[in-house]
Amino acid sequence: MEQKQVLLTPEGLKKYEEELEYYENEKRHEVAERIKIAISFGDISENSEYEDAKNEQAFVEGKIAELKKKLTNVKIIEDNVNENEVGIGSKVLLEDLEFHEQREYTIVGSMEADPSKNKISNESPVGRAILGNKIGNTVKVPTPEGVLKYKILGVMH
Repeated sequence: MEQKQVLLTPEGLKKYEEELEYYENEKRHEVAERIKIAISFGDISENSEYEDAKNEQAFVEGKIAELKKKLTNVKIIEDNVNENEVGIGSKVLLEDLEFHEQREYTIVGSMEADPSKNKISNESPVGRAILGNKIGNTVKVPTPEGVLKYKILGVMH
């Protein structure tokens, strides 16, 4: 099965590399120490500290494997050459044409998406609709509640 390419900004790559380093170096050793202490309590068959530590160890190893898998297929998002065109990595100012509200989003790969920080995925409905469009264009975004219309007011890189 072919692995999906992961799009990351340089900052996103750094964040995930730091997270991997934390789990591999600090968290892995911390859990190993917990297991060692739990074993020192004696009978491990009825030792809840040992069970908890082993469960945490499984979680940590799973997280390390997941991060390594994602980081093996990373493509760094390059700056767009066309300054007026929306691309991955662009910060985009949109106007909702129904409510006349302005919103600013940064278009990122799905691994970095965080709507609470206005970082939307290039695979999201809004992200897909605005990619490749230019300042002044109006785009339609199909949603389960109907079609939303946005005008692209600005593109920053």
